[in-house]
Amino acid sequence: MTNIKLAVQANAFANYKGILLAVLSAAGFSAKAIFVKLGFGYGANAETLLALRMLFALPFFVLMALMCIRQGALRRIASRDWGGIVVLGLCGYYLASLFDFIGLQYISAALERLTLFLYPTVVLFLSVLFLGKRYPRQVWLAVVLAYAGAALALQHDLGAASSGSAVWQGVAWVSAGMLAYAVYIVGSGEMVTRIGANAFPAFATLVACAAVLLHFAVSQPLSALAVPWQVYALCLGMALFSTVFPVWALSHAIRLLGAGRAASMSTLGPVLTLFMGWAILDETLSWSQLAGAALVIMGVVLIARSHREKTVPARAGAVNLPEAQVGTA
Repeated sequence: MTNIKLAVQANAFANYKGILLAVLSAAGFSAKAIFVKLGFGYGANAETLLALRMLFALPFFVLMALMCIRQGALRRIASRDWGGIVVLGLCGYYLASLFDFIGLQYISAALERLTLFLYPTVVLFLSVLFLGKRYPRQVWLAVVLAYAGAALALQHDLGAASSGSAVWQGVAWVSAGMLAYAVYIVGSGEMVTRIGANAFPAFATLVACAAVLLHFAVSQPLSALAVPWQVYALCLGMALFSTVFPVWALSHAIRLLGAGRAASMSTLGPVLTLFMGWAILDETLSWSQLAGAALVIMGVVLIARSHREKTVPARAGAVNLPEAQVGTA
């Protein structure tokens, strides 16, 4: 009887630990926009912030790659796979991050997070266009619901901004980043299966780090690194709390809770960003924003669960939609 009681307590502890890690992971990913906005306040540009973030995160990515190499990851990578690693690394962790950082110069942190949170809808469109999948009508109704929510959030930013064109420019940049990340998600399914769930992102992030640092070296003078110490502190915090830690926390949450339950916690992301933007950045908070966030979350959750619905793949190789976890680099 005592052993059963101890087993129940251990399971309960693991469950609570998994929930805590999943929530902290969502908070870490959501805080990225806050770090970037604060960095802009000290005069840093998007390229400098992204370069410093990747530079601080690079040692952890190198360590992750070395651990994968010790476990025999290189033996699983064929010569043709390296091209895929490079292309997807550039899409998912370089272009997506660069476009996102640029877009944050023009729109609120809340609108940025809600826009990024729509990426499963883009994955859906890509899977239909290029992988031949078909989805039931309720999935498309969920897409309409999600975009209606995004429109409400956009209306809030347009009303609060002095220049509507700047808001549209910001949404365009963030949407481009969302598209790049969706391409990464669609293309990574087969790569993860062949290479491994740890090895593929490890090597892809190293490619992205090299691309980010090369981009900075070509586009910015070295004097761009002469920023206040607060910017270095913010970028270090972003690298640790909004890059390395949430990836680690989410992987352990998935181990403890399962992918579905862990991913469901990420729906807190847009709400957390919304309130952090209000509390830290003094961004305005309105009912239209809250309603828009609710609609986006509802729509994306319904889409992410669509793999449980009856889908009809037109040809082999089609992949299921990802869970609603927005951990964009």
